[in-house]
Amino acid sequence: MSSTTLTRTTAVLAAALVAASGLLFPAAAQAKTTSTGGDYAVTVNGTTYNPAPGKDAKLKDVTVSTPIVVSGRNNRFTIDPATLGVYAYTLTGAPDTQRMVTSPTVVFASKVPTLTAAQRSGTRLASLEVRDDALVAIFTTAGGKLKIQAKDGAQGGIFQMEPEFAAPVELVHTLGPGLFYFVNQYTGKINFGNGVDAVASGPDAHQMLLGKDSPQVATKTYQDATVTKWIVQSGGRLGGVLGEDAIELSAGATNCTSQCQAQNRINGSLPVPPDPSNPTPIGG
Repeated sequence: MSSTTLTRTTAVLAAALVAASGLLFPAAAQAKTTSTGGDYAVTVNGTTYNPAPGKDAKLKDVTVSTPIVVSGRNNRFTIDPATLGVYAYTLTGAPDTQRMVTSPTVVFASKVPTLTAAQRSGTRLASLEVRDDALVAIFTTAGGKLKIQAKDGAQGGIFQMEPEFAAPVELVHTLGPGLFYFVNQYTGKINFGNGVDAVASGPDAHQMLLGKDSPQVATKTYQDATVTKWIVQSGGRLGGVLGEDAIELSAGATNCTSQCQAQNRINGSLPVPPDPSNPTPIGG
């Protein structure tokens, strides 16, 4: 067997094993391995679920009366059942070779689906699964459902929302204080960050804070320095990608609504340009 054939065969077998594990997230939720690992604790209706390493915590068919609090080693956020929005998505700055901040930094003030009262009616937490650094939450309503997936990583593809309603859904992303969207001088693509250069070594070492919205079967309808709006088709998604994955010279996701993992995964396999210098917010 040639070396090329052997490499391809190994890759196929590896992909099959990962898929069989049942722990595979779509491309936008693939986090790079962090040096310290991650660990989510999730508080629902005043009770905190933080299973032992390698174990699951599961909930099904719950009426949620207060915001769900997701606390991780590397990131944290809340989910408001009243709007199905995610708020204060924060990088903690915990010690890690891949961290991009050194103190808690709100990357997204909010990620909110624009839904009518009728679409939100009867909201329930249909299922929640927490395992180590991974979370999957599915909300059902009278009008459809919304799936949220997250990974407790310092960077990588670590968050996504997937609406499934009868009609396309608008998702609105609003950046946190001090962050802005800009055009990357090396790729011509739109990234977001805070413009702070990386620090290579020492106690304050960190990489440059860089990210991008990661759409699939979604169309951008608005863009300024701090807000993007997207129309997401049923079965599509809108993710958030941080770090190297945000600036790799990729062609972008395919127009796929199911079984999209293999064809959209890049996982650090593409060239990475230099960090942008003096990025300027869109619109000046």
